[in-house]
Amino acid sequence: MPYRRLASFVLTLSLAACGGGGGSSSSGSGGGTATPATLKGVAATGAPLVNAQITVLDGQGKSVGTATTHAADGSYSLTLSTASPAAPLFIQARGLDAAGNAQVLHSTVPTVAASMVGHVTPLTNAVVALALGGDPAPVFAAASSSASQLTQMATATPAASDFLKTLLKNQLTDLKFTDPKTLDLLADSSFAANKGAHDLLIESVRVDLGRSSAKVVQLLIGNKFLASPAAEVAVDLPTAQTELLKTAGAPANAISSTLKAATSATKLLGNLPGLDDLGAALNQLITQGRDASTIQTHALVLGYDKHDSRTKADLANLLAAYSSANRQFGRFQLLGCADDAPTGGDCTKVQVGALISDSTGTVVDVFADAVSYNKSATTTNKWNLVGNGRKLAVSVQPLAFLALASDGTTSSAVVPNPGYGLQVEIQAQLSDTAATNPSGQLLSSATLQLPGGFAMPFGYCARPLLCVSGTTGATSLIPTGGVGDIAIQRSAIGWIGSAESVRGAKFLVNYTLSGAAENRTAYLRSDVLGDPAASRFPVLDGVSATSPLTAANLLGGTLAINWDTWAAANPDLRLIEVKRVFTPTAGGAPAVMVSAVPLPGKTTLTLSTSHTPVGAETSELWLQAADAQGRRFHTRYTAKP
Repeated sequence: MPYRRLASFVLTLSLAACGGGGGSSSSGSGGGTATPATLKGVAATGAPLVNAQITVLDGQGKSVGTATTHAADGSYSLTLSTASPAAPLFIQARGLDAAGNAQVLHSTVPTVAASMVGHVTPLTNAVVALALGGDPAPVFAAASSSASQLTQMATATPAASDFLKTLLKNQLTDLKFTDPKTLDLLADSSFAANKGAHDLLIESVRVDLGRSSAKVVQLLIGNKFLASPAAEVAVDLPTAQTELLKTAGAPANAISSTLKAATSATKLLGNLPGLDDLGAALNQLITQGRDASTIQTHALVLGYDKHDSRTKADLANLLAAYSSANRQFGRFQLLGCADDAPTGGDCTKVQVGALISDSTGTVVDVFADAVSYNKSATTTNKWNLVGNGRKLAVSVQPLAFLALASDGTTSSAVVPNPGYGLQVEIQAQLSDTAATNPSGQLLSSATLQLPGGFAMPFGYCARPLLCVSGTTGATSLIPTGGVGDIAIQRSAIGWIGSAESVRGAKFLVNYTLSGAAENRTAYLRSDVLGDPAASRFPVLDGVSATSPLTAANLLGGTLAINWDTWAAANPDLRLIEVKRVFTPTAGGAPAVMVSAVPLPGKTTLTLSTSHTPVGAETSELWLQAADAQGRRFHTRYTAKP
């Protein structure tokens, strides 16, 4: 179920991106001029990475400049702090994409000059991964001791870019690139995050890093508009780099998949250039100050059905709230196909996301919905909001869980610890209780069909999501309030095997809603991690043996928690949930208090709502984080009585 507990994200809108200071020596790798070297580019994942942090290292791993991308278009510009940086430049962008995911992407400028361009996108990150033979992030973090690797990166980058374009040849054809060989993925002077051909090339494919069954780091690429997120092309990165460094290398030998190029959504790509017109039209509608009843009849939402239980009336109320608060849509990012069974190249409903900002440029919300294209439209936009048509949200995500004691040490009472498995989210309640359904309850029960053929029951537990049930047919369960309500851990369920743990695994959810039986499909976005690093789990600053987390801390309404150290070490993760769980020791349902989590940039939250105990109880604090591939990391602190 999509999380909508989104709060203020304090970001500064600047009319020009911030940059580093200039140097006094000659620019480039040679001498003879005192002109400082400059670098500019665009950071984007399709939609711009707004207010993203740009860090530039030189070939010796020294920081030579920082900047913040522009809130409107993701562009940045800076003057390097030295006029003679060692080649190559290594660029990192950290920011929030339009789907609300934390992104850490890389790029490079192989040859230093007085004026340079260095875009940062998922495709430039793929080029760098190919040239390095692995994940760029750890190399960037240790760049000061990785000079030889950076030299290899510069050498292999041109061939890596050419090789990547062979994996995307179908998209390049459908987007009508006259000569793909001339397309510079890293420094295209005409590139902008504006649904142009280069931008749509970025948006048309899923580009991830993963590991093979033999634990080899791989580049994974696939058509974003297929039902399954399973990779179509898998490239073993160490082998690819070895071949790319040869004068006449054959990087195709590194492809371990059957397909040698990703398939393409041919028909859809031809219609996408006008999508940003919808965002502009929505912003115009918001600016007009229309009320919800008027918005419901507007052409932009006239064909709207529903989106994961959100009705047209709900959407109109949301847009009216944006209007009264003077909010605006950022550019849409393509997230995939919303059709239950899309035909290759003919996705009729497209999932999109957009950041919502206020007049200062501060991002305050993340909007998610589905749009469709009407080529016959003459009096309104050809793209309009329609919703995905689904009555409730369903998803299955990889899960990892860590139990900590009150002092922050690993709990010995939980085995295994950490644990891992699957997180199953089946929406059980409306996000906002409607007058026609005061209880907000949508479902009483459901079954989850596993890829291996086994099935598991879920039942209603008076929580937003159905709970895992140990009793078949149960419709009234007592929740734990913790991850156990929605987690299927491999250590506890013998039916969970390798088929359930791989990217693209297909799960079927069966339920009855309003008297009608329905089936829904959910795909696993990425592999389940069998060995999650302890550093990946969200932890709080300041919790220790001398300063443990206590039940009194959690009861009060003034406790401020901070996770800055963890966030700095894990910029590709975002904290998405903070909750307190108070469980009566005498039995019964726990009191669960969920706090709205600020978007990245902020790493502090005050638990302002107080709790009054009813008898003896145990107190827990739960933190949940997510990465861009949907993996969830849960941490439970058991407070000291």
